[in-house]
Amino acid sequence: MSDVFPVNGMHAVVFAVGNAKQTAHYYSTAFGMQLVAYRGPETGSRDEVAYVLKSGGAVFEFRSAVRPGHDLARHVAEHGDGVIDLAIEVPDVEAGYAYAVAHGARGLAEPYTMEDEHGKVIVAAIATYGETRHTLIDRSNYNGPYLPGYAAREPMVAPPAKRFFQAIDHCVGNVELGKMDEWVEFYRKVMGFTNMAEFVGDDIATEYSALMSKVVADGTRKVKFPLNEPAISRKKSQIDEYLEFYGGPGVQHIALATNDILATVDNMRAAGVQFLDTPDSYYDDPELRSRIGEVRAPIEELKKRKILVDRDEDGYLLQIFTKPVQDRPTVFFELIERHGSLGFGKGNFKALFEAIEREQELRGNL
Repeated sequence: MSDVFPVNGMHAVVFAVGNAKQTAHYYSTAFGMQLVAYRGPETGSRDEVAYVLKSGGAVFEFRSAVRPGHDLARHVAEHGDGVIDLAIEVPDVEAGYAYAVAHGARGLAEPYTMEDEHGKVIVAAIATYGETRHTLIDRSNYNGPYLPGYAAREPMVAPPAKRFFQAIDHCVGNVELGKMDEWVEFYRKVMGFTNMAEFVGDDIATEYSALMSKVVADGTRKVKFPLNEPAISRKKSQIDEYLEFYGGPGVQHIALATNDILATVDNMRAAGVQFLDTPDSYYDDPELRSRIGEVRAPIEELKKRKILVDRDEDGYLLQIFTKPVQDRPTVFFELIERHGSLGFGKGNFKALFEAIEREQELRGNL
């Protein structure tokens, strides 16, 4: 079948933050990312600064206002530090934008060209849930460090001996009760994405809280966007907590693909990153050991680091989740090491949600 909205992959996850310089330093030291580009007053951007960090194919851009009254400052005041753009590389910006708008997308920026001495980039943007956008980018004729207007920069700190992660695996969005199917349909109509997986009912509930989740993806599975909504439950779910503290729908977490989750967790934890705790009983359960079979790391090593493991018909995966990385209990990260499995750790949902609930209870938000 022809792909009505072809994509090349994720371009970058763009954050609005209160202090881009300090945020860039945190992700350099704690996530092992390397500063590669900068935009600010010194490069002609009078009202905002931006720091661009990379780890393999994963790119984060941190933007911050330097003057009061800027929309970035408003966004941070209302939502806290958070994701404002899931930028996607496409082979044809004009065609992709035209298809999206013709099928119901709200256009934020019609296709235009940016140029400098390194070449040209074609850019457009459409709106998605909350204040999140998808910038569509074609940089096939560009060889600069990031985009026109950004200057190359040396890393803030010495690079780690081995990069912690290689790519963005998926980006998860939280939407309001009753809106999940609406946004799944949006991605189907507007971008030709398919419903890759869905999790409802007991699969994704605990004694106290519940949610529903569906995963949309492009035809090549290079771009995957799980979408969550809260479900009726006895207490406040993690989705309810996010929506309350973020002030509406937005990106909840970003999953980062690593090929050595044990070393990555060790290094990130040593640098101060806090991960969710998993009780020893999870690893001592005979049913778990029977279900997962042989994996590359001894179960005792996973237990020591609180790494979760799940197996499906295609293989297995190892995963762990950070605690929120800013003061508001909103955005967090997942580290995932895949060995054949294309799933999202369905067998770990109950253990994960119980771990999140323990943190919610400590915060007084359960």
